Amino acid sequence: MNVLTLPILYILSGFFMKLSDDFYDEKNYKGIAIALGVICGLATACASLVSYDAACIFIAILLGNIIALKVDGIHHVVTMATFLIIFIIGGLLTLYTGYISTTTIIVLIVCIIGAFIDELGNDNETIYSLGKPFEIFFDYRCAMKVAILILALCGGLSLWSFVFFICFELAYEFARIIFRKFFL
Repeated sequence: MNVLTLPILYILSGFFMKLSDDFYDEKNYKGIAIALGVICGLATACASLVSYDAACIFIAILLGNIIALKVDGIHHVVTMATFLIIFIIGGLLTLYTGYISTTTIIVLIVCIIGAFIDELGNDNETIYSLGKPFEIFFDYRCAMKVAILILALCGGLSLWSFVFFICFELAYEFARIIFRKFFL
């Protein structure tokens, strides 16, 4: 695989994830939000099919959102369905046969916990009221970043996966800026 393909998929995923959410939440443009969610689902599924690390990260984000009850719109459901359908059709069973190990389970659990903590803290006025550091930490969903960095430093994930996840996050924030500048 081309070394640029995986970071591009992370970037596309983060960018379209945020735009989909903002078009749904801020403008109530459900059709646009769904279309952007499909693009996000495609990018995350493609990344997950070519990278074990991406699969752990994106499945953890999906499960973290579900557990935190943050699936709050049809755009989320369509994005998740797109991801799951492509991931399963693309070879979930054949690609990951033999990859399931204790390490895989631990990595997935740590990532799910990170995603869950981020979702509980994000836009949570009670936590934000504890001070600016808490607001920044949860507004930028730093628990998942910390979890992925620790896993990368311990050998559970590739250090490149941490770099690619930062690309995802930067694209997510760039989409936030673009949306606020041109659509609010």
